Amino acid sequence: MIEPSELPTSPAASSPVAVSVCASDMYASVGFELRATLKSCGLQGADIQVARLACRPDASDLLIQIVAAGDVHDAVSQLVELRRHAPGCAAIAAAVDLDGPQIDRLLAAGARDFLRSPVDPGELRVRVLRALGASGATTPEPVRPSHPMLRDIIGDSPVFAQQVARVPLLARYDASVLILGETGTGKEVCARAIHYLSARAGRPWVAVNCGAIPTELVEAELFGHVKGAFTHAHTARAGLVREAEGGTLFLDEIDALPYGAQAKLLRFLQDKEYRPVGSNQVMHADVRVIAATNRNPSLLTARGVFRQDLLFRLNVLTLHLPLLRDRRSDIPSLALHFLRGAAKQWQKAAPALSPAALKRLVAHDWPGNVRELKNVMERAVLMSSTDMLAAHDIDLDGSTQANEPMPDGDDSFRAAKARVVENFERAYIEHLLTSNAGNVTHAARAAKKNRRAFFELMRKYRIEPDLFRAGS
Repeated sequence: MIEPSELPTSPAASSPVAVSVCASDMYASVGFELRATLKSCGLQGADIQVARLACRPDASDLLIQIVAAGDVHDAVSQLVELRRHAPGCAAIAAAVDLDGPQIDRLLAAGARDFLRSPVDPGELRVRVLRALGASGATTPEPVRPSHPMLRDIIGDSPVFAQQVARVPLLARYDASVLILGETGTGKEVCARAIHYLSARAGRPWVAVNCGAIPTELVEAELFGHVKGAFTHAHTARAGLVREAEGGTLFLDEIDALPYGAQAKLLRFLQDKEYRPVGSNQVMHADVRVIAATNRNPSLLTARGVFRQDLLFRLNVLTLHLPLLRDRRSDIPSLALHFLRGAAKQWQKAAPALSPAALKRLVAHDWPGNVRELKNVMERAVLMSSTDMLAAHDIDLDGSTQANEPMPDGDDSFRAAKARVVENFERAYIEHLLTSNAGNVTHAARAAKKNRRAFFELMRKYRIEPDLFRAGS
């Protein structure tokens, strides 16, 4: 029961707490049952109205939506209206057989919490009390949250910021999270942020790459084993689930789990129970699981290599990280971040990035995504001896022009020499233009060449001075 002293008061002190329970016509009876449950949970003095899901809610303190798969659109529209006309009103979604993406839509539209229907009265009591206690805030959350744990998540392009803005939201709930994205897009960075922004922040963070564990040892690594459970099991081991007790277990490359281990993980997610390998004792653990994959899980289930029931259990909440080439406007800030980090790590002065170097970075397709960019910037810091990186200092594939293989035996001495001279002249011109901010006259003077002759060299190698000017 919610004690009267626990129950928050409405902003108008003399008014009872105003609650709307909204459902479609098909679930109207569930709405009235939920109203009765709320009364039995201690909200006897509250003004609880039952209304249609498509209507604008009258509640000023709490909205509870009963949402089935066919009602998601109406529920989202109602939440949008609620945020517009009553931003201080809390909202809870009671999900009737909804999947992860559908719940995601409700949370993104403004629902502060969700629970599964049919609801457990005890769980309903906790969620309602928590929602009413938080309903006094009248300012909406910012689109791009700011928090110390998000400092390693760099970028404000719309496609990226939309996902990052959901990280604190995902941290608020204790449900499983599935993070999708190609290799190098920052899945572990986001998973770590979710953990440290959550109520589990003070407990262990345990990360494991499922693809790096030998197939025959996966179950023992995750769930532990007793002494003598298998060859070389000379001592007992607790396992990663036990190590993560009270905290978060991050399973990267979840698609690499063997089919048998998938079944054990499914049982653990459902019941929070597991058996160490070789043991008959059932163990219990309080662990939140965040999983990640760089493959399409739906295709994996269609091919029969990943359990569909496990996918449903993992995919309660989803984060989908975009490719770096789909967020090119973030490349300059990421490049500078990695450049300064590498300079600090290797105790070198951080060089500046010339406009031409930045344009070379932005033009690249980055098949390795953010991780590849980080490696390129670290290589540039280590190999550079200047205070400003030119375009030719950006070694995208790890083989600089200076390290090109010797010409074939079919090349004459003259042809080989001409190639080396061309590489030198191009690099020298780009360096002078970088040093002189694209001013051709000053660059020619530094080269002790006639401006016209210097310009002819630029035209020969199709070098545009605009690329080197500040602000380009």
